Amino acid sequence: MHTNLVVFYLFALAAVVGAAGVPMSRNIFWSAMGLLSALVGVGGLYVLLSADFLAVTQLLVYIGGVLVLIIFAVMLTSQIKEIEVSNQNVGLVSGAILFFLTGTLLCFVAIWAPWKAVLRPESHETSAAIGNGLLGTWLLPFEVASVVLLATLIGAIVVARKEIKED
Repeated sequence: MHTNLVVFYLFALAAVVGAAGVPMSRNIFWSAMGLLSALVGVGGLYVLLSADFLAVTQLLVYIGGVLVLIIFAVMLTSQIKEIEVSNQNVGLVSGAILFFLTGTLLCFVAIWAPWKAVLRPESHETSAAIGNGLLGTWLLPFEVASVVLLATLIGAIVVARKEIKED
């Protein structure tokens, strides 16, 4: 067996087991550890696909930002070990039915989708191509998306702010 195939299966196993561990764990800390495993597995798969920009983004944004925030929130919350909350109301039968339907849909799409062959780029520097695309061809949509995100942030601040009433 080739080394790349073994590494692929290890990263895929880490991603699948970690993703399954997130909703199945009754402890929020172990759910966060499952999320870490899933994110590291996906980041490793990005590296195998020669998508260096996505792999670094996965590492910095999701693992470095979101997951660390979740773990700090868990660790700084007092009495978190006694609280056993998760998806306790979800029955085993409904979960199995949802798993079967989702798996069937994914298998159907994988078999019948018209997959196109993707040629590997000559250079593995995808970040340069993404930067040139964002500052060239896709500059206007990129700026429109940033204005929409800014408007969303301002709207969230307006909705969440507390009004001070004068007496």
